[in-house]
Amino acid sequence: MEAVIFDWGGTLTPWHDIDFAAEARALAAAVARVDGAEHTEEQTAAHAERLGAAGNTVWGRSRDEQVSAMIADLFTEAGLDHDEEHLHHYRGFWEPHTFTDPQVEPLWRWLREQGIAVGVLSNTIWPREWHRDFFERDGVLHLIDGDVYSSEIAWTKPSPHAFRAAMDAVGAGDPARCVYVGDRLYDDVWGAQQAGLRAVHIPHSAIPDVQRGHTEGTPDAVAHELADLRDIVARWM
Repeated sequence: MEAVIFDWGGTLTPWHDIDFAAEARALAAAVARVDGAEHTEEQTAAHAERLGAAGNTVWGRSRDEQVSAMIADLFTEAGLDHDEEHLHHYRGFWEPHTFTDPQVEPLWRWLREQGIAVGVLSNTIWPREWHRDFFERDGVLHLIDGDVYSSEIAWTKPSPHAFRAAMDAVGAGDPARCVYVGDRLYDDVWGAQQAGLRAVHIPHSAIPDVQRGHTEGTPDAVAHELADLRDIVARWM
């Protein structure tokens, strides 16, 4: 086995239900101010509504067309300018939902002891440095052999190009000798299998119906918690 590659949100982090209206309000704090004037409550609410709709459009393209996006694309879709320096409100909204599952560190150490590369492939609009900051904060960044974030490539999962990019990042050549681990039956299980990888499902996330794709794959194995992966990988080895 060459590599085990992991999804991020809901897989390496515990699943959290998100208040998307509150997320849009946090994002609206970054809308550019005219002549430095503070936005009124009515303006902020209007900006949040437009950004929420833009998010649905952008993530819909990710789901249906496997087209990637960045945070800036939300503002472009909403027809709003933004100031990068004010995105700290948006990042701060998400911070409590970014903590790495405590089972990750011992699992990743064990994989590397077996000579198996550890990778990350995440559908995200966030920049690479945000994700790596969170991994470093939680003491596991040094255990990652390669990581790919859809915000920095042209595709999202379940495109096979995204999985190929992740394999390249960890130096893996044969998809049949790679495993992908994720919490979504469309993006992660069906997508990985279409790219030739084996897929392990982590079934503890309450995926909203609007985020489900057109197909749900049947996983090669199910891990009810990340620690279960050790036995699954050992069997396959």
